[in-house]
Amino acid sequence: MSQPTKFVYLFGGVRTEGAAAMKNLLGGKGANLAEMCRLGITVPSGFTISTEACTVFTEQGKAAALKLIEAEVLQGVAFVEQQMGKRFGDAADPLLLSVRSGARASMPGMMDTILNLGLNDEAVLGLAAKTGNERFAWDSYRRFVQMYGDVVMGLKPVSKEDHDPFEVIIDMVKAQRGVKLDTELSADDLKELVARFRALIRARIGRDFPTDPWEQLWGAVVAVFESWNNERARVYRELNDIPQGWGTAVNVQAMVFGNLGQSSATGVAFTRDAGTGEDLFNGEFLVNAQGEDVVAGIRTPQQVSLVGSRRWAQLAQVSEEDRLANYPSLEELMPDIYRQLLHAETTLENHFHDMQDLEFTIQEGQLWMLQTRNGKRTGAAMVRIAMEMLQQGLIDEKTALQRVSPDRLNELLHPVFDAQALKDSTAIARGLPASPGAASGQIVFFADEAEDWAKRSLAVILVRQETSPEDLRGMSVANGILTARGGMTSHAAVVARGMGKCCVSGAGAVHVDYKARCFTIGDKTWSEGDWISLDGSTGEVYAGRIATRDAELSGDFGALMALARRYQRLEVRANADTPEEAKIARKFGATGIGLARTEHMFFEGERILAVREMILADDEAGRRKALAKLLPIQRGDFEGLFREMDGLPVTIRLLDPPLHEFVPHDEAGQAAMAREMKVSPGKIRMRVEELHEFNPMLGHRGCRLGITYPEITEMQARAIFEAALNVQARGTVVKAEIMVPLVGTVREFSLQAAVIRGVAAQVFAERGETLDYLLGTMIETPRSALVADSIGRQAQFFSFGTNDLTQMTMGFSRDDAGKFLPDYLKKGIYERDPFRSIDQKGVGLLVEMAVAKGRAVRPGIEVGVCGEHGGDPASVAFFHRAGLDYVSCSPFRVPIARLAAAQAAIDAG
Repeated sequence: MSQPTKFVYLFGGVRTEGAAAMKNLLGGKGANLAEMCRLGITVPSGFTISTEACTVFTEQGKAAALKLIEAEVLQGVAFVEQQMGKRFGDAADPLLLSVRSGARASMPGMMDTILNLGLNDEAVLGLAAKTGNERFAWDSYRRFVQMYGDVVMGLKPVSKEDHDPFEVIIDMVKAQRGVKLDTELSADDLKELVARFRALIRARIGRDFPTDPWEQLWGAVVAVFESWNNERARVYRELNDIPQGWGTAVNVQAMVFGNLGQSSATGVAFTRDAGTGEDLFNGEFLVNAQGEDVVAGIRTPQQVSLVGSRRWAQLAQVSEEDRLANYPSLEELMPDIYRQLLHAETTLENHFHDMQDLEFTIQEGQLWMLQTRNGKRTGAAMVRIAMEMLQQGLIDEKTALQRVSPDRLNELLHPVFDAQALKDSTAIARGLPASPGAASGQIVFFADEAEDWAKRSLAVILVRQETSPEDLRGMSVANGILTARGGMTSHAAVVARGMGKCCVSGAGAVHVDYKARCFTIGDKTWSEGDWISLDGSTGEVYAGRIATRDAELSGDFGALMALARRYQRLEVRANADTPEEAKIARKFGATGIGLARTEHMFFEGERILAVREMILADDEAGRRKALAKLLPIQRGDFEGLFREMDGLPVTIRLLDPPLHEFVPHDEAGQAAMAREMKVSPGKIRMRVEELHEFNPMLGHRGCRLGITYPEITEMQARAIFEAALNVQARGTVVKAEIMVPLVGTVREFSLQAAVIRGVAAQVFAERGETLDYLLGTMIETPRSALVADSIGRQAQFFSFGTNDLTQMTMGFSRDDAGKFLPDYLKKGIYERDPFRSIDQKGVGLLVEMAVAKGRAVRPGIEVGVCGEHGGDPASVAFFHRAGLDYVSCSPFRVPIARLAAAQAAIDAG
């Protein structure tokens, strides 16, 4: 017979059933409480209801879950009673409990907690008599009714404009008594609060506050399980890629009290500075308080250490005399307790080999540890702590690399807002954090006008409904870009990341009115010239100007990148279209350019006129005349890229987008083009109509353009070869790779390859010198993946264009998917946005198939990826497993991809 499933695990001084390694089952909090007990650290006894019970609750309902755990919970309460020498529900000397959530991944503040559970009108009198402290007893009861009424019974503000109804009553009573702090309320005042709270619950909820301790306990357990699926928890999981199926554990623990008087306190501490990573024990506490008081901001917390206290006083402009009298550190106020806490923090950091976030309570001179977990930290702190712990011998090299979340490196690479200035600012909207950084500027709605403003040395935020390639120059001079539409891989997002520009995309609350030159959010309007600020790391949009500062890359960052280089197998190149982008990429350690998009070079200066002249040409001779004007410009572009990447490969993609993207679609724009081209507006309109396509993504683009108009391919190939020979003659080592886009058949590739090789032969003959180069293709249609073996017989390299491959495989457009994709993610149809992280089971299968087919016919074929997925850590790990040689991403994501590649190699063993 199989053993019945165990759902409840005990922890305490004499018996502990869990351990740190059981985090998946007991959640992070429960596992670490058990581990602290095993280390001999003083922890109030309790028990943990496992995450498996939460899964039953979610899948089968409340009744099924409670039936499974009821007997074990009764045994757990009996264990705590025995350990603490009190009885749950006893009116004379009641055992009070805390009930807390605890998922396997830390989700601070996302789920629910109830303290002082077990109090009622009889027990509060017993507690007062037993402790000899009537005020403490009623303060605990007041807190319990307030928490339980909110968390379990659901008494919330009526609308978002309303304040917390319990806090409204507290403020009224304090005003009536003429006091400012909760601690100044008397026992009689607290009794009145309890009565008012219970009356409010009865009036608003329609039932009485429960007085049976067991009813209270079961209500709290159910509330914690339900909090796993509250809105803030769901959002947090989505932002941090935490699976919905993990569930939360429930931790039931004996209460210890920091609100028993002046010898009691509660606090939170960190073994290192979570903001900077400095190896300094720090934290905050409050005397005569309970846990939520420290973070509520009602009273000014005091610092744990003397060093921290003096630093705080300097920032707060508090004199040393005032500090010592009113805000002494725990180290000064309770030196023995501080030494015990210091010993505990050292023990825990050395044991877990990571920075710890601690919660503690001091009850009448005795220290109790309530929680330890790996502390949340900034990206800068993450890097510093990892490298310093490596130097201190606490962790090895592989652990140091694994300790840093690749995406958090964003914070180190882009401008950031001044912290205090940000606190003083007002958020007006939120979009997607499309490209990290911080930017302030004046609103401008049109790209050409953005250029004009920039020429006058004015800071600009380009605000668009959505961007197009024609906005490129305006985007390049703007401090930041805000779009009302578009996702993380929209045009604005992709280009902004490549430029290292701050960008917030898809801010749906922003309604742009180009004619009125304004945008509205609700009933408020912002006009051209008004100042706004963007945080591209969070997606927040702020009113007004916020001071920024450049990110400072520390020596620890360089050491981390050097360490990554030693472990990574997968090379990291950059998507770069200009020498400036190439220089940034190389500074961040890129080992080449994996994608240079030639179409992005066509929108600057006089180039667009030559392109439009080609489009308007009536025959091949006219097109060739226009292309001849582009040839020296393209040649100069490629020379710049080759020079910057001296000795490293440069992969140049031939023209990819449909020609309609290079012509205006509005009457004013067409009229202007007609004047520039010295033709009639009617001719422009007719050509625009001829170029119109119902589905441009699947239309006349990529290699199809080169097959229809081989002279375009000829011009680009000549520009590449002439540029390569020019810089080679000056000592630059050139590694040119020419990439044919959007092939679906080997015949498409062979036709374009013949044109390119023919041009190469001509240029080499003209110059009397040669050049080694590679000729390959993008795998971005499902068919090209399926027939990769036939293509691989002719192509020397593959580069997966995963943006288009995802669109064609999934059957939906990345620009339109925002209408339904959020619902798909919420309902679990997809685990992740497939445009942000590669769809490993579908698109990924095509990638693996194409790699295998290509290498079957050409064992040494170079295989990479140049879609936006190349900068996504989860995708990088997949590409490592799939056997690719490199990934290519935006320059500012190169360090992220490098670290992810090193982690992937370590994970693979």
